[in-house]
Amino acid sequence: MKDRPWLKTALSPFSRVYGLVTDLRNQLYDRGSFSSRKASQIVVSIGNITVGGTGKTPVTEYLANLLSARNRIAILSRGYGRKTKGFLLADDNSTAETIGDEPLQFYNKFKNKPVTVVVSEDRAAGAARLAEIRPEAGIILLDDAFQHRAIRRDINILLNDFNRPFYKDLPFPAGRLRENRNGAKRADAVIVTKCPHEPDALTRKQITEQINQYTSENVPVFFSKTDYAEPLTYAGSPVKLKNVKIAAGIADPRPFIRYVDTHFHVLDQMLFPDHYNYKAADVEELIKYLKNGTFVLTTEKDMVKLKPFVAQSGHIDRFAYIPVTVHFGSDTDRFNAWFGSRIEALQNTAAR
Repeated sequence: MKDRPWLKTALSPFSRVYGLVTDLRNQLYDRGSFSSRKASQIVVSIGNITVGGTGKTPVTEYLANLLSARNRIAILSRGYGRKTKGFLLADDNSTAETIGDEPLQFYNKFKNKPVTVVVSEDRAAGAARLAEIRPEAGIILLDDAFQHRAIRRDINILLNDFNRPFYKDLPFPAGRLRENRNGAKRADAVIVTKCPHEPDALTRKQITEQINQYTSENVPVFFSKTDYAEPLTYAGSPVKLKNVKIAAGIADPRPFIRYVDTHFHVLDQMLFPDHYNYKAADVEELIKYLKNGTFVLTTEKDMVKLKPFVAQSGHIDRFAYIPVTVHFGSDTDRFNAWFGSRIEALQNTAAR
C-alpha cells in the first residue's frame, strides 16, 4: 500500500469498520461474553497483529530450545495449509499436507528432544486432548495464536517486524493489521524481530516508546535479528555455494532474497505464495535449464515441502536450503531472564 497512497485512502473507511469489528470481538472476550478456556498446562502464545511473516517460526524454535533443556513441552499449531482437519499428533509419517509446513519443520527439528508437536484448529480442545495423551508435557507453545482467544494464555508474546512496525500500520484492507493497534495491550512482552543490525540506544528508545503507546504499562520490549546459517543440501550435509537459483514460498521473502543476493551469485528466482503446496511439476520447472554447479536454494520451510518431490526426481544433490535462527544480541540475557522467571513463577504456582 505504501506505493499507492490513494488506494490506502480509499480503503481507510473499510479499515475503520474492520477495526471496530475486531474491537467488539475483543471486548466480548474481555467481558466474558465469549468464553475462553483455561488449559491444564502452562500456555505461551507467540503471535502478531500483522498479516504476513514477522518471524514467528524462529522465535517459537528459540523458545522450544530454551524450554526443552529442562522441561517436556509441546508445540500446538493450527496447521495452516494442511489438507486434514481436527487434532493430529506429528510423527515420522507426517507430511506438510497432513499437518502443515511449519509444524512439520518443528517436528523434524525437535523429534529427538522432549518436544511434542500437534495440530488442532481448536487450540483449547487440542490442549485438552494433549493433556490426555502427553500429560508429562506441562508447557505448550501456541504458534501464531495472538488472536485465538478461545484458549487462555499465561504468557502472551507479541512480535513486531522492525521493517513493518504495527504502530505505523492500519487494519486490513488499507493496511496489514489483523486488528487495531490497541490489541497490543494484551501482550506481556514485545519482541522486535528482523532488526538489520544491533539497534543503538536512541533507536531502541524511539521504537520502545512507539510500542509502549499501545501496550500495558511496564511491558518489556526486546530486540532481535535473524541469523542465517551455512547452507545445507537437502540431504543435510554442508555445502559451498556460488551460483544459485532462488525458490521461496513464504510471506515476506525480501530479507531472504537480500541475504542470498549479497552472499551468492543469483542467476534466477521463482517466488510462490505463502504456504504454497508444491507439486512434482514445480521441481521439474525449477531444475529446467539449471546449469552445472548451480543449486536451487530455498528457505527451510520450503525445503520440508519440496524435499519429497525432489527426492523422487533424483535431483536431491542440486537443492540446498539455509536454516535461520533468531538472535537477541545484547538482549539475550535480559530476555532469557525475563522469560525464565515468568515460567518459574507459573510452575511454582501450579505446584502449590
